[in-house]
Order: sequence, then structure tokens, then C-alpha cells
Amino acid sequence: MTLAELAEPVAKRLLALIPVLFGISLLVFVLNAVALGDPARAMLGQRGDPEVIAQIRQDYALDRPLWIQYATWMGRLLRGNLGHSYHQQRPVSEVLGERFPATLRLALAATLIAVTLGLAIGIAAALAPGGALDHVLMGAAVVGISTPVFWLGLMLSLLFAVWLGWLPVSGYGDGSLANLVLPALTLGALHTGTIARMTRSSLLEVIRQDYIQAARAKGLAEVTVIGKHALKNSLIPVVTVIGIGLADLLVGAPLTETVFAWPGLGRMLVAAVGQRDLPVVMGAVLVFAVVYVLGSLLVDLAYLVIDPRIRRE
Repeated sequence: MTLAELAEPVAKRLLALIPVLFGISLLVFVLNAVALGDPARAMLGQRGDPEVIAQIRQDYALDRPLWIQYATWMGRLLRGNLGHSYHQQRPVSEVLGERFPATLRLALAATLIAVTLGLAIGIAAALAPGGALDHVLMGAAVVGISTPVFWLGLMLSLLFAVWLGWLPVSGYGDGSLANLVLPALTLGALHTGTIARMTRSSLLEVIRQDYIQAARAKGLAEVTVIGKHALKNSLIPVVTVIGIGLADLLVGAPLTETVFAWPGLGRMLVAAVGQRDLPVVMGAVLVFAVVYVLGSLLVDLAYLVIDPRIRRE
């Protein structure tokens, strides 16, 4: 597929991002402004000097109507300015820029684990449907889907860090792989079971098709039949699940990063909510939304590469 063929669908989907991001920003701003309370009071505490609190509200335009606050924030956003942190007294873009690499590293590692294990488990289960291996693997997948992230993180820490002493219990350390293993396993397990179940279901449906039976009748090796003919044609629903699962990873990131003291956007978002730091909360949520929508865009483009019929349409 050429770049020229990709240009039009990419342009259409990028234009579709504008109303989506606008709606997300408006909804999050209203909910946070109502739910987080008074940032000035949160910064100085309940016993803060009323005059100082009034001055902070004036400095940050907190004494103005919500629609004016939102319009001011959107005006800065269109100029590439995410605002100023109430609590840290520095630009929000600087705060997010420090934390984003750690979250990106964790998300990529968790996605790699989820996709690799999910595909492997799903394929193994589909090759022996109804057998003992199938039941064991699908049972494990259901357990992985149902297990809360924070509980799984604590159990993995107890086993591998406290009892066995193989891995560090928490923290980023010097950025070594050992510190990444437990958070990535915890976050990746959230999505592994879903990918495994969808892979099994989709592959079983394709294997029953006539052209697969014809390929076997020609004497092709089972590895060739599954890998070259069946697997590729069963990837469309699997890719869809992988794209939707990106949202699960983003939702699970704050919990995982809090459990393992991982210095990423999720942990920072939890702290910002507690501090009533509305600009940081808005900036972090907006980053999560952009990443999720871009992930959906990549899934749409993957459809065009996998299935030629979609390109013709």
C-alpha cells in the first residue's frame, strides 16, 4: 500500500479528531471544575488567609465564570500552552514532559506483553479446541481479565520481590529492565486474556472455512496453513480488540503506577486530583485522550494493510 493511498484516510481521521478532542476537553473541564472544589483553598488549606486565597483566585481567574475560565484555557491551548500548575508553580507542559517518557515506556512494554502472550495463548487454544490445554488456557485468560490491577500488582510484588527477591518491589530506579518487569506484567495482564479469547474465537471460525480445508488437502504443512492462510485472515477482530484495549491500559496506568511508585503520568494525575491542580488534571487527561484516539487511528490504518477488500471499498 502506497503513501498516496494512505493520505486520504489519514487526513479524514485527523480531521475527525478535532470535535472529539473539543468534546473531551469541555466535558473534563466541567466535571473537574465541579468535582475538584476550590484549588486556592486546596493550596493553602482550610485555615489559609482569606485575603491570600482571594488573591490566588484572582491571579488564576478562579473568580470568573466557568465559561470564561474554559475559553481562556482553550485560547492558551490553541497556542500550544497547557497552562500553569497551581501546585508546582511551573508550566503544565514541563510537568507532563517529565512524566510522559516513563508512562510511554510502561505502556509499550505492557502492550508487547499483552499482544505476544495473548496471540500465543489464543493460537495454542484454537489448535486444540475442547481439550485440556484449551480449558486451562481459557480459564487463565478469564482469571487475567477478572483480576483487579492493584491486587495483581501487590501479589506479584509479594511473590517476586519479597519472597523470591528476584526483582525490585517498586520505583523507577536507574531505568533498568528489572524495575519495568513487574509493572509491565501487571498492566499487560489486564489485556492479555481479552486478546487470547478473541484470537481463539476468530481463528477457530477461519479454520472451519472451505479454503483452509482445501489448503490442507493440497498437502501443505499445518504451520503453513495456520501461519500463512488462517492467522492473517483472523486478525481483523483481534486488531480491533488490541486497539480498544489501549483504553484499558490507559485506565489501568494510574493504579499500576501508584502501586509500583512508577513516576509516570498516571501517578501524577492521581496526585494532581488530590491537590485540586486543575490545569495538570486537564493536561494529563487530554494527553491520554490524544494517545487513545491516535491508537484508534493506527488500528484503522492496520485494517487497510491487513484486508485488501477494505482498501477497495
